[in-house]
Amino acid sequence: MKISVIVPAYNEEKLLGASLAEIKLAAHSLAVHGWEFELVVCDNNSTDRTAEIARTAGAQVVFEPVNQIGRARNCGAQAATGDWLVFVDADTHPSAELFADVAEKIASGQIMAGGSTIRLDEKIFSAAVITELWNYASRFKKLMAGSFIFVEAAAFRKIGGFNHEFFAAEELDLSVRLKKLAQQQGKKICILHRHPIKTSARKVRLYSPREMGGFFLRSLFSPRKTMRNREAAYMWYDGRR
Repeated sequence: MKISVIVPAYNEEKLLGASLAEIKLAAHSLAVHGWEFELVVCDNNSTDRTAEIARTAGAQVVFEPVNQIGRARNCGAQAATGDWLVFVDADTHPSAELFADVAEKIASGQIMAGGSTIRLDEKIFSAAVITELWNYASRFKKLMAGSFIFVEAAAFRKIGGFNHEFFAAEELDLSVRLKKLAQQQGKKICILHRHPIKTSARKVRLYSPREMGGFFLRSLFSPRKTMRNREAAYMWYDGRR
């Protein structure tokens, strides 16, 4: 068995090094099973030291010129050679315990894909409330957060990976399509919760309540238009870091 961890990265020189170090430590849990591990970073047209930092960490680095997270993940997946793909965002730190839970689900043979509940690396009340609401919806509806997704490589490729029409919420679209395939093949989608993935709360610091509220209101009343428009999904593409 081989596990490929794929990290999409756009101008992530501030956080990428620490994230890759945490991923490599967490991946030691896979060695217990005798599984192989590879680390792939997709440089999504960065203008900083992202690619250099990734290479120094021992990752295979691939390049995607179009700045779009779904394309970056797909580019990394195309280069990956593992039986399972694990997508981890560049500002996210998985634990060894979470990787052990992933390995347990993979070894069961019953799971096609899964994700994890999340916790933020800073204590911000409003963000914590939103996070808990998301975690509830994620577990109830089997929706995977983009910060951490594991999926059988064959299933991911069968459905065509992430949809390039989406500039945000591409992981929700992927979740829906994987759930349909899992039902057809008698498998399941799971959301792990014993060891939540730790991810950055930086968007709460970088964007004002008005900016964030405006995005979520547009997402609520015009989801298709908002999620498929780069300018509307500015929080992922305007370069603030």
